[in-house]
Amino acid sequence: MNVIAGLGNPGAEYANTPHSIGFEAVDAIARGIGAAWKPVPSFKGDLATGVFAGKNVILVKPTTFMNLSGNSVAPVVKYHNGSASDLIVILDDINLPVGKIRVRKGGSSGGHHGLESVIDQMGTPDFYRIRIGVGRDEKDAKDVVGHVLGKFDARLRPAVDEAIAAAVQAAETLETNGLEIAMNRYNGWTATKLPAAAGKENE
Repeated sequence: MNVIAGLGNPGAEYANTPHSIGFEAVDAIARGIGAAWKPVPSFKGDLATGVFAGKNVILVKPTTFMNLSGNSVAPVVKYHNGSASDLIVILDDINLPVGKIRVRKGGSSGGHHGLESVIDQMGTPDFYRIRIGVGRDEKDAKDVVGHVLGKFDARLRPAVDEAIAAAVQAAETLETNGLEIAMNRYNGWTATKLPAAAGKENE
């Protein structure tokens, strides 16, 4: 059984923030397959099960807060006798502009503490990642924490929603066609609903 984990911070105060965009992506998958979320304290997360891209999947939203995401994700994978190749993690990336996504397998955490936690608890970096670009603060690029925990600019929300939908499609492509096709199809993808200024930055 495959596991698709969205990374984020639990609680209404973190909704519509860049750091919880992974939650929004797995929420979109759950809606699409008619799966209901259930809290599972033993796995320190909310879980939903269903059929996605023709495969049985478990969706995971850790309730541990971002820095301890691996304490939820890894036990789910291991309990179901899965390996790193059975895991897809969807997360935010400040180094990607809004309106971009990136698919890959393996590699470092890139400074993302939630991803670092999953790597540590899985004991390997060799799982799939779908990164959704959230960019940086236009006024203060060094204010990473303030940016990822602040609310999305309303002007960017249409492009964010478009990127989330693309991330869901990328996960489906990973499941049905494999990594190479998913990377070729989505690593050059750009949202069409970007504000004019943001669109120029992505050119």
